[in-house]
Amino acid sequence: MKRIIIILLPILIITFSVSIFMVLRASRPEQPAVSTNDRVWRVEVLEVVPQTLAPSLTLYGKVETPTLFKAAAPAVSRVQRVLVREGEAVAKGQLLISLDPRDFLPRVQQAQAEMAELEAQLRSERIRQDSDLNALEYERKLLGLSSQGVDRARRLQTKKLGSDSELDQALQELARQSLLLTSRELSIADHPARTQVLEARLQKAAAGLAQAELDLERSQVKAPYPGRVATVEAAEGNQVSANQQLLSLYNPASLELRARIPTPYLDELQQNLETGYPLIGFSGRGGKPIQLRLVRLAGEADPSGIDALFEIDQGGSSLRSGQILRFTLRRQPREGALVVPYSVLYGADRAYKLVQGRMQGLQLEAFGSYVTESGEEQLLVRSDQLEAGDKLVITHLPNAMDGLRAEAVVDE
Repeated sequence: MKRIIIILLPILIITFSVSIFMVLRASRPEQPAVSTNDRVWRVEVLEVVPQTLAPSLTLYGKVETPTLFKAAAPAVSRVQRVLVREGEAVAKGQLLISLDPRDFLPRVQQAQAEMAELEAQLRSERIRQDSDLNALEYERKLLGLSSQGVDRARRLQTKKLGSDSELDQALQELARQSLLLTSRELSIADHPARTQVLEARLQKAAAGLAQAELDLERSQVKAPYPGRVATVEAAEGNQVSANQQLLSLYNPASLELRARIPTPYLDELQQNLETGYPLIGFSGRGGKPIQLRLVRLAGEADPSGIDALFEIDQGGSSLRSGQILRFTLRRQPREGALVVPYSVLYGADRAYKLVQGRMQGLQLEAFGSYVTESGEEQLLVRSDQLEAGDKLVITHLPNAMDGLRAEAVVDE
């Protein structure tokens, strides 16, 4: 009996302790459950309203002209008068610079004298030819008489009536007349060659006279068209050398703008030119709007892009050659486009919209910049994942991700 009590007592103690533990556990007070609340980020949103808008491209161009007139001194001379200053507007035919005519008149007079001398030689040659032609008949008659004299002297000598000396004299006269006739015929035959030489020399003298007269005319520098003086590089009294530049002049109506087009836009602009779509640029310089139109692309390119040439359609009266101009080129419109601030982008083409209090990622297609009516430059985009009325998040969050809780800021 005692042995049974010893065995059961530990079991009863353990059972009693477990029962007390279960009762205490069941009767302990309930602890409230810990709840976790996500942080809600306040963001600005833009309601999606798709439109048909034209993206823009901001460019910098240099004003230049293909009709720049550069006047140079035709020969060594001295500047007599300078009648214009840089920036002045001039009319067609207006005298700009006058060189001393005394540096050019002697050359003109010398060329005129050379021509007069050669013309006199030509007249003398024609008179000589007429004289040779007339004398030729007499020479032939004299030759015939000399031949008859020889025959007569021989007959007399045969009849023992004449001497040998008379025959020799007749033969000498015949030889002399033959030589004179031959010389006359050669002179007549050489007439065309002598005339050709004189005429060539006369043409050369005429060319020298024309050049001297042209130099004299160019010594009075006149405006070839209505224009504006770009530079004046001579002063009164200066000694100038041949081909030294005196001034430059350009026609304001011929001004055009040269701007570098980045390579990514080259194919688009080339296609627009080929299809005839007008590419118009605008600049609001000085409160006077300037309108430009792309007319052609340069013949050479490099890895950074290609130069484009723009005509100035409106507002170009205040522009000057060499001026740098910032302008906005309006490209071909895009349908379903949306104007957004640059802060909407995450990386190159990712953005977020607000859906039921959480951010949802989407892909954007960027067309380029867009200048608003207020002059602010924003981004023009579109996306197949956006519909009219969607809320596009425009606040840039550093921890943006899909599912992040957010709420739109309401402007008061």
